[in-house]
Amino acid sequence: MKAGTGEALATGVQTLPVEADDADMRVDRFLESRFPQLSFSHIQRIVRKGELRVDGKRVKPNDRLKAGQSVRIPPLKLEAEASRPRSVQRDETDAAFLRSITIYEDKDVLVLNKPMGLAVQGGSGTTRHVDGLLEALRDKEGQKPRLVHRLDKDTAGCLVIAKTRFAAAALAKSFRSRSTRKIYWALVAGVPRVKQGRISTYLAKETVEDGDARMAVAAHGDEGATHALTYYAVVDIAAQKLAWLSLKPVTGRTHQLRAHTAHIGHPIVGDPKYFNVENWELPGGIQNRLHLLARRIVFPHPRTGQPVDVTSPLPPHMRQSWNLLGLEADQYDPIIEAPDA
Repeated sequence: MKAGTGEALATGVQTLPVEADDADMRVDRFLESRFPQLSFSHIQRIVRKGELRVDGKRVKPNDRLKAGQSVRIPPLKLEAEASRPRSVQRDETDAAFLRSITIYEDKDVLVLNKPMGLAVQGGSGTTRHVDGLLEALRDKEGQKPRLVHRLDKDTAGCLVIAKTRFAAAALAKSFRSRSTRKIYWALVAGVPRVKQGRISTYLAKETVEDGDARMAVAAHGDEGATHALTYYAVVDIAAQKLAWLSLKPVTGRTHQLRAHTAHIGHPIVGDPKYFNVENWELPGGIQNRLHLLARRIVFPHPRTGQPVDVTSPLPPHMRQSWNLLGLEADQYDPIIEAPDA
Protein backbone atom coordinates (compact mmCIF):
# COMPACT_ATOMS: atom_id res chain seq x y z
CA MET A 1 0.00 0.00 0.00
CA LYS A 2 1.40 3.36 -1.00
CA ALA A 3 0.06 6.39 0.79
CA GLY A 4 -0.72 9.28 -1.47
CA THR A 5 -3.16 11.56 0.29
CA GLY A 6 -3.56 13.28 3.61
CA GLU A 7 -6.47 10.96 4.49
CA ALA A 8 -4.42 7.83 3.83
CA LEU A 9 -1.73 9.03 6.20
CA ALA A 10 -4.14 9.54 9.10
CA THR A 11 -4.01 5.81 9.87
CA GLY A 12 -3.13 3.41 12.60
CA VAL A 13 -0.13 1.11 12.59
CA GLN A 14 0.88 -0.22 9.17
CA THR A 15 3.33 -2.99 8.25
CA LEU A 16 5.04 -2.71 4.87
CA PRO A 17 7.12 -5.43 3.18
CA VAL A 18 10.55 -4.62 1.79
CA GLU A 19 10.42 -5.51 -1.91
CA ALA A 20 13.42 -6.54 -4.02
CA ASP A 21 13.54 -3.01 -5.51
CA ASP A 22 13.89 -1.59 -2.00
CA ALA A 23 16.85 -3.77 -1.00
CA ASP A 24 19.83 -1.75 0.24
CA MET A 25 17.70 1.39 0.64
CA ARG A 26 18.23 3.43 3.77
CA VAL A 27 15.40 3.22 6.31
CA ASP A 28 14.67 6.96 6.14
CA ARG A 29 14.66 6.90 2.32
CA PHE A 30 12.25 3.94 2.34
CA LEU A 31 9.83 5.89 4.52
CA GLU A 32 10.26 9.01 2.37
CA SER A 33 9.48 7.07 -0.81
CA ARG A 34 6.29 5.62 0.68
CA PHE A 35 5.05 8.80 2.38
CA PRO A 36 6.29 11.77 0.32
CA GLN A 37 4.07 14.17 2.26
CA LEU A 38 6.15 13.72 5.42
CA SER A 39 9.01 16.13 5.99
CA PHE A 40 12.45 14.53 6.12
CA SER A 41 13.01 15.86 9.65
CA HIS A 42 9.74 14.22 10.76
CA ILE A 43 10.88 10.92 9.23
CA GLN A 44 14.22 11.10 11.05
CA ARG A 45 12.41 11.80 14.33
CA ILE A 46 10.10 8.78 13.94
CA VAL A 47 13.05 6.48 13.35
CA ARG A 48 15.26 7.90 16.11
CA LYS A 49 12.49 7.64 18.71
CA GLY A 50 12.11 3.93 17.91
CA GLU A 51 8.53 4.32 16.66
CA LEU A 52 9.48 2.57 13.43
CA ARG A 53 10.62 -1.05 13.71
CA VAL A 54 12.20 -3.43 11.19
CA ASP A 55 11.40 -7.07 11.93
CA GLY A 56 10.45 -5.91 15.41
CA LYS A 57 13.76 -4.16 16.13
CA ARG A 58 14.80 -0.54 16.48
CA VAL A 59 16.96 0.80 13.68
CA LYS A 60 18.95 3.90 12.77
CA PRO A 61 17.88 6.22 9.92
CA ASN A 62 20.90 5.19 7.81
CA ASP A 63 20.54 1.43 8.33
CA ARG A 64 20.01 -0.51 5.10
CA LEU A 65 16.97 -2.69 4.43
CA LYS A 66 16.96 -6.22 3.03
CA ALA A 67 14.35 -7.76 0.75
CA GLY A 68 11.76 -9.70 2.73
CA GLN A 69 11.98 -7.64 5.91
CA SER A 70 8.86 -6.06 7.43
CA VAL A 71 8.75 -2.39 8.35
CA ARG A 72 6.29 -1.40 11.08
CA ILE A 73 5.09 2.17 10.53
CA PRO A 74 3.52 4.00 13.49
CA PRO A 75 0.35 6.07 13.16
CA LEU A 76 1.24 9.08 11.01
CA LYS A 77 -0.12 12.60 11.07
CA LEU A 78 0.52 15.13 8.37
CA GLU A 79 1.38 18.65 9.35
CA ALA A 80 -1.25 21.01 7.96
CA GLU A 81 1.28 22.72 5.71
CA ALA A 82 2.44 19.46 4.18
CA SER A 83 -1.10 18.38 3.33
CA ARG A 84 -1.84 21.46 1.23
CA PRO A 85 -1.61 20.65 -2.48
CA ARG A 86 1.29 22.17 -4.37
CA SER A 87 0.35 24.80 -6.92
CA VAL A 88 0.74 24.01 -10.61
CA GLN A 89 2.59 27.29 -11.06
CA ARG A 90 5.11 26.40 -8.35
CA ASP A 91 5.68 22.96 -9.88
CA GLU A 92 6.25 24.52 -13.30
CA THR A 93 8.69 27.06 -11.85
CA ASP A 94 10.60 24.41 -9.88
CA ALA A 95 10.69 22.00 -12.84
CA ALA A 96 11.98 24.77 -15.14
CA PHE A 97 14.72 25.62 -12.64
CA LEU A 98 15.79 21.97 -12.37
CA ARG A 99 15.86 21.69 -16.18
CA SER A 100 18.08 24.78 -16.32
CA ILE A 101 20.72 23.12 -14.10
CA THR A 102 20.51 19.62 -15.64
CA ILE A 103 23.77 18.46 -17.21
CA TYR A 104 22.83 14.82 -17.90
CA GLU A 105 19.53 12.97 -18.06
CA ASP A 106 18.07 9.67 -19.24
CA LYS A 107 15.06 7.64 -18.11
CA ASP A 108 16.85 6.39 -14.97
CA VAL A 109 19.29 9.11 -13.94
CA LEU A 110 19.48 12.88 -13.62
CA VAL A 111 22.70 14.79 -12.88
CA LEU A 112 22.31 18.37 -11.70
CA ASN A 113 24.90 21.14 -11.68
CA LYS A 114 23.98 22.22 -8.15
CA PRO A 115 24.58 25.92 -7.55
CA MET A 116 26.56 27.08 -4.55
CA GLY A 117 24.22 28.08 -1.71
CA LEU A 118 21.41 25.66 -2.57
CA ALA A 119 20.95 23.01 0.15
CA VAL A 120 20.47 19.40 -0.91
CA GLN A 121 18.07 18.57 1.94
CA GLY A 122 15.89 20.51 4.33
CA GLY A 123 16.97 21.32 7.85
CA SER A 124 16.57 23.96 10.48
CA GLY A 125 15.45 27.14 8.72
CA THR A 126 15.98 25.70 5.22
CA THR A 127 12.87 25.94 3.09
CA ARG A 128 14.29 25.71 -0.45
CA HIS A 129 16.39 22.66 -1.21
CA VAL A 130 16.95 20.11 -3.99
CA ASP A 131 14.93 17.39 -2.25
CA GLY A 132 11.92 19.72 -2.09
CA LEU A 133 12.34 20.93 -5.68
CA LEU A 134 12.26 17.30 -6.88
CA GLU A 135 8.57 17.20 -5.87
CA ALA A 136 7.94 19.00 -9.17
CA LEU A 137 9.29 16.02 -11.13
CA ARG A 138 6.95 13.31 -9.86
CA ASP A 139 5.99 10.92 -12.66
CA LYS A 140 2.51 9.67 -13.58
CA GLU A 141 2.70 7.00 -10.86
CA GLY A 142 3.55 9.64 -8.27
CA GLN A 143 7.17 8.47 -8.00
CA LYS A 144 9.55 11.25 -6.98
CA PRO A 145 13.22 11.28 -8.05
CA ARG A 146 15.53 10.36 -5.17
CA LEU A 147 18.80 11.70 -3.83
CA VAL A 148 21.56 9.08 -3.79
CA HIS A 149 24.34 11.22 -2.28
CA ARG A 150 24.79 14.72 -0.91
CA LEU A 151 26.87 17.84 -1.36
CA ASP A 152 27.39 20.54 1.25
CA LYS A 153 25.16 23.57 0.74
CA ASP A 154 28.07 25.75 -0.41
CA THR A 155 29.71 23.10 -2.62
CA ALA A 156 28.74 23.49 -6.28
CA GLY A 157 28.72 20.83 -8.97
CA CYS A 158 27.65 17.32 -9.93
CA LEU A 159 24.75 15.91 -7.93
CA VAL A 160 23.36 12.53 -9.02
CA ILE A 161 19.60 11.89 -8.73
CA ALA A 162 17.83 8.54 -9.29
CA LYS A 163 14.56 8.83 -11.21
CA THR A 164 13.27 5.37 -10.23
CA ARG A 165 13.42 3.13 -7.19
CA PHE A 166 15.43 0.59 -9.20
CA ALA A 167 18.01 3.23 -10.13
CA ALA A 168 18.18 4.46 -6.52
CA ALA A 169 19.05 0.99 -5.23
CA ALA A 170 21.65 0.37 -7.97
CA LEU A 171 23.29 3.77 -7.56
CA ALA A 172 23.35 3.47 -3.76
CA LYS A 173 25.18 0.17 -4.18
CA SER A 174 27.76 1.67 -6.57
CA PHE A 175 28.40 4.61 -4.22
CA ARG A 176 28.86 2.24 -1.27
CA SER A 177 31.14 -0.15 -3.16
CA ARG A 178 33.26 2.81 -4.33
CA SER A 179 32.77 1.99 -8.00
CA THR A 180 31.73 5.63 -8.37
CA ARG A 181 34.68 7.99 -8.95
CA LYS A 182 34.46 11.64 -7.91
CA ILE A 183 36.84 14.48 -8.68
CA TYR A 184 36.62 17.85 -6.92
CA TRP A 185 38.41 21.12 -7.62
CA ALA A 186 39.37 23.55 -4.88
CA LEU A 187 41.30 26.77 -4.50
CA VAL A 188 43.37 26.62 -1.32
CA ALA A 189 45.59 28.92 0.71
CA GLY A 190 49.30 28.34 0.17
CA VAL A 191 51.00 25.72 -1.99
CA PRO A 192 51.51 22.14 -0.77
CA ARG A 193 55.18 21.17 -0.74
CA VAL A 194 54.30 17.67 -2.00
CA LYS A 195 52.61 18.18 -5.36
CA GLN A 196 50.73 14.87 -5.36
CA GLY A 197 49.85 12.91 -2.26
CA ARG A 198 47.36 11.13 -0.09
CA ILE A 199 45.64 12.29 3.09
CA SER A 200 44.58 9.47 5.42
CA THR A 201 43.05 10.29 8.80
CA TYR A 202 40.20 9.41 11.11
CA LEU A 203 37.48 12.05 11.39
CA ALA A 204 34.94 12.57 14.18
CA LYS A 205 32.27 15.17 14.75
CA GLU A 206 32.97 17.79 17.40
CA THR A 207 30.87 20.68 18.71
CA VAL A 208 32.55 24.08 18.65
CA GLU A 209 31.89 27.17 20.79
CA ASP A 210 28.92 28.49 18.80
CA GLY A 211 27.18 25.11 19.13
CA ASP A 212 27.82 24.28 15.49
CA ALA A 213 29.27 20.90 14.52
CA ARG A 214 32.41 20.32 12.51
CA MET A 215 34.63 17.37 11.65
CA ALA A 216 37.98 17.09 13.41
CA VAL A 217 40.92 14.75 12.92
CA ALA A 218 40.67 11.99 15.54
CA ALA A 219 42.56 8.92 16.64
CA HIS A 220 41.60 5.41 15.59
CA GLY A 221 39.23 4.06 18.21
CA ASP A 222 37.91 7.46 19.32
CA GLU A 223 34.14 7.60 19.71
CA GLY A 224 32.48 8.25 16.35
CA ALA A 225 35.80 8.24 14.45
CA THR A 226 35.68 6.90 10.89
CA HIS A 227 38.51 6.52 8.39
CA ALA A 228 38.76 9.10 5.60
CA LEU A 229 41.05 8.86 2.58
CA THR A 230 41.68 11.53 -0.07
CA TYR A 231 44.15 11.73 -2.96
CA TYR A 232 45.15 15.19 -4.15
CA ALA A 233 47.25 16.82 -6.86
CA VAL A 234 48.35 20.41 -7.43
CA VAL A 235 47.07 21.40 -10.89
CA ASP A 236 48.46 24.95 -10.91
CA ILE A 237 49.58 27.73 -8.56
CA ALA A 238 49.10 31.51 -8.41
CA ALA A 239 51.91 33.74 -7.08
CA GLN A 240 52.94 31.09 -4.52
CA LYS A 241 49.97 32.24 -2.43
CA LEU A 242 47.19 30.01 -3.78
CA ALA A 243 46.97 26.54 -5.25
CA TRP A 244 44.40 24.89 -7.47
CA LEU A 245 43.96 21.37 -6.12
CA SER A 246 42.23 18.44 -7.73
CA LEU A 247 40.91 16.06 -5.10
CA LYS A 248 39.75 12.46 -5.33
CA PRO A 249 37.95 11.28 -2.18
CA VAL A 250 37.98 7.50 -1.78
CA THR A 251 35.66 7.62 1.24
CA GLY A 252 32.67 9.94 1.54
CA ARG A 253 32.76 11.41 5.05
CA THR A 254 30.97 14.62 6.03
CA HIS A 255 33.12 17.68 5.17
CA GLN A 256 35.96 15.28 4.29
CA LEU A 257 37.71 17.47 1.72
CA ARG A 258 37.29 20.64 3.75
CA ALA A 259 38.69 19.00 6.89
CA HIS A 260 41.50 17.23 5.01
CA THR A 261 42.80 20.31 3.17
CA ALA A 262 42.76 22.25 6.46
CA HIS A 263 44.58 19.35 8.14
CA ILE A 264 47.54 19.60 5.72
CA GLY A 265 47.70 23.37 6.27
CA HIS A 266 46.00 24.43 3.05
CA PRO A 267 42.32 25.15 3.79
CA ILE A 268 39.87 25.98 1.04
CA VAL A 269 39.43 29.66 0.24
CA GLY A 270 36.12 31.03 1.56
CA ASP A 271 35.46 28.15 3.97
CA PRO A 272 33.83 29.70 7.07
CA LYS A 273 34.16 26.49 9.09
CA TYR A 274 37.65 25.17 8.41
CA PHE A 275 39.78 28.10 7.20
CA ASN A 276 42.44 28.36 9.88
CA VAL A 277 45.36 30.44 8.51
CA GLU A 278 46.09 33.44 10.73
CA ASN A 279 46.64 36.90 9.20
CA TRP A 280 45.73 35.63 5.74
CA GLU A 281 44.23 38.21 3.40
CA LEU A 282 41.87 37.35 0.57
CA PRO A 283 43.44 38.53 -2.71
CA GLY A 284 41.61 41.49 -4.29
CA GLY A 285 38.67 40.59 -6.52
CA ILE A 286 38.24 37.09 -5.12
CA GLN A 287 34.92 36.50 -3.39
CA ASN A 288 34.87 35.14 0.16
CA ARG A 289 32.81 32.10 -0.84
CA LEU A 290 33.65 28.43 -0.63
CA HIS A 291 35.87 27.56 -3.60
CA LEU A 292 34.95 23.88 -3.85
CA LEU A 293 33.43 22.23 -6.93
CA ALA A 294 32.23 18.66 -7.46
CA ARG A 295 33.89 18.82 -10.87
CA ARG A 296 33.39 15.34 -12.29
CA ILE A 297 31.61 12.11 -11.47
CA VAL A 298 31.89 8.73 -13.20
CA PHE A 299 29.50 5.94 -12.24
CA PRO A 300 28.16 2.72 -13.77
CA HIS A 301 24.74 3.22 -15.30
CA PRO A 302 22.16 1.44 -13.10
CA ARG A 303 20.63 -0.39 -16.08
CA THR A 304 23.47 -0.98 -18.55
CA GLY A 305 26.54 -0.87 -16.30
CA GLN A 306 28.25 1.38 -18.85
CA PRO A 307 30.16 4.34 -17.37
CA VAL A 308 28.35 7.67 -17.19
CA ASP A 309 30.95 10.46 -17.11
CA VAL A 310 29.66 13.95 -16.27
CA THR A 311 31.61 17.18 -15.79
CA SER A 312 30.36 20.38 -14.17
CA PRO A 313 31.59 23.86 -15.18
CA LEU A 314 33.13 26.29 -12.70
CA PRO A 315 30.44 28.20 -10.78
CA PRO A 316 30.46 32.00 -11.31
CA HIS A 317 32.52 32.92 -8.22
CA MET A 318 35.18 30.30 -9.02
CA ARG A 319 35.25 31.23 -12.71
CA GLN A 320 35.88 34.84 -11.66
CA SER A 321 38.77 33.70 -9.43
CA TRP A 322 40.27 31.50 -12.17
CA ASN A 323 40.14 34.45 -14.60
CA LEU A 324 41.72 36.85 -12.10
CA LEU A 325 44.51 34.39 -11.28
CA GLY A 326 45.15 33.40 -14.90
CA LEU A 327 44.26 29.73 -14.32
CA GLU A 328 43.15 27.75 -17.38
CA ALA A 329 40.22 25.44 -16.56
CA ASP A 330 40.92 23.15 -19.54
CA GLN A 331 44.48 22.17 -18.61
CA TYR A 332 45.49 18.61 -17.76
CA ASP A 333 44.24 17.33 -14.42
CA PRO A 334 46.85 14.97 -12.88
CA ILE A 335 44.45 13.45 -10.33
CA ILE A 336 42.90 11.28 -13.06
CA GLU A 337 45.78 8.82 -12.66
CA ALA A 338 45.39 8.59 -8.87
CA PRO A 339 44.31 5.27 -7.32
CA ASP A 340 40.63 4.65 -6.54
CA ALA A 341 41.29 2.77 -3.31
